[in-house]
Amino acid sequence: MKKVLCLLSVIFFFGSCSEYQQVFKGDDIALKSKLAETLYKEGKYKKALKLYEQIAPKYRGKPQAERIMYFYADTYYQLEDYVLAGYQFERYLKSFPDSDKAEEVAFKGAKSYYYLSPSYSLDQEDTDIGLKKLQSYINSFPEGSHLEEANALVVELRTKKEKKAYRIAKQYHHRAQYKVAIASFDTYLVDYPGSFYREKALYYKLESQYLLAIGSYDRLVKDRLETALVYYKNYRKYYKEGEYADETEEIAEDIKSKLDKIK
Repeated sequence: MKKVLCLLSVIFFFGSCSEYQQVFKGDDIALKSKLAETLYKEGKYKKALKLYEQIAPKYRGKPQAERIMYFYADTYYQLEDYVLAGYQFERYLKSFPDSDKAEEVAFKGAKSYYYLSPSYSLDQEDTDIGLKKLQSYINSFPEGSHLEEANALVVELRTKKEKKAYRIAKQYHHRAQYKVAIASFDTYLVDYPGSFYREKALYYKLESQYLLAIGSYDRLVKDRLETALVYYKNYRKYYKEGEYADETEEIAEDIKSKLDKIK
């Protein structure tokens, strides 16, 4: 009985392969479309994609195009080819803006760019595109079924950009490029006022100004120390009991001592 079942399975397998090849090599577009959708629903996306690549251009301008284009784009998405998925979802929305699947397509297109977003240490072009697409989805579908997830993804991508901006500024600080570090921390604090790294940025901005001052020519020391004291007061205003409270106090005491000697 086991041998019979195995034999039937083999026959069915090769029969299925043979049927697929016949349809794939044939000229019957309707048959290709039907088989492609069947394969898609069975999760056989690679086989389905080969058929959709053949038939999608041939259905352009026809009533069936909307359905074909959706499956074509989503097959790329299911295969995690997010570059082509994002592209095809965009094409779909431009062609069928009033589609019943517009919301789903807009979200999946945006999420494709979310998946393409690299590590914070790399170029963030795809992160910017992902943020733009997700925000577009949120604005277009304020009551959308994916709204909560879209907002969570936006927060995640923004946090990644915040981290990159903070790390860049901090690298300038560690390389003793204090002027550039201060300017970078200023930009960071303006761009991300509620950032997780805000306290750290305020502290390292203070330390950069302090180190810049004590390493300056005599004629520049006083003004730069006074600026550092302003940065100290700004840190203490928001983080009196903060992570760097002790360090800022030590810096402030030394600044005041140096200013007293100058006076």
